[in-house]
Amino acid sequence: MKLAVQDIFLDFLSLFYPRYCLACSGSLLKGEEIICTECLLEMPKTNFHKQAFNPLYDRLSLRMPLKHAFAYYHFKKGSRVQQLLHQLKYKNHPEIGVKLGKVLAQELLVSGYDQTYHLVVPVPLHPSRKRSRGYNQSEEFAKGVSEGLNIPYTDSFVKRKVKTQTQTRKSKLNRWRNVSEVFEMKDATVVKGKHILLVDDVVTTGATLEACANALLQSGCSQVSIACIAVA
Repeated sequence: MKLAVQDIFLDFLSLFYPRYCLACSGSLLKGEEIICTECLLEMPKTNFHKQAFNPLYDRLSLRMPLKHAFAYYHFKKGSRVQQLLHQLKYKNHPEIGVKLGKVLAQELLVSGYDQTYHLVVPVPLHPSRKRSRGYNQSEEFAKGVSEGLNIPYTDSFVKRKVKTQTQTRKSKLNRWRNVSEVFEMKDATVVKGKHILLVDDVVTTGATLEACANALLQSGCSQVSIACIAVA
């Protein structure tokens, strides 16, 4: 009876404060949270986690030693994926990152990656940028992946030494120069001998991931794998 009254109250509340899907802006139905079921089903998945040697792995493994490389969605301008990531990064919706991290983790579990990684590490933001935004979108994604895979995550071992300029309008070479020496480890002993799952929001050229992965590898971790929300 108590649950039925609560449901009626929530239905009444939604008449005045409707909830919207943050990908398509359509109304959320009862039981849906953050992203509607239609968007979760129809946004273009890469299925890279089902292929050991997928296009993202082939591209990134030429530049750094990797065990795995995944991106969950294909990113295209004007798409629902772009809208969702814009909401995550610029519109104060960190819950999107957690949600997508859990979604990807479930896919990884189904594909047999449940005992593969020891630690989830998000690509860090410079402290000043994190303060202005209020959170690191990659860390929110890491929280969801960590919870879904039941392994720890941390954002305290790798730090950004330099506040880099935005990557959006840079060439591939300039992106690499922009991040090639900006990461360092605070405590290398914590990652020593571990298989690290390095996570970020979007892969473009991969320059940021390469620089961060190299910092982890130089600190003695056994392997690095990469998982991102989307690949451009």
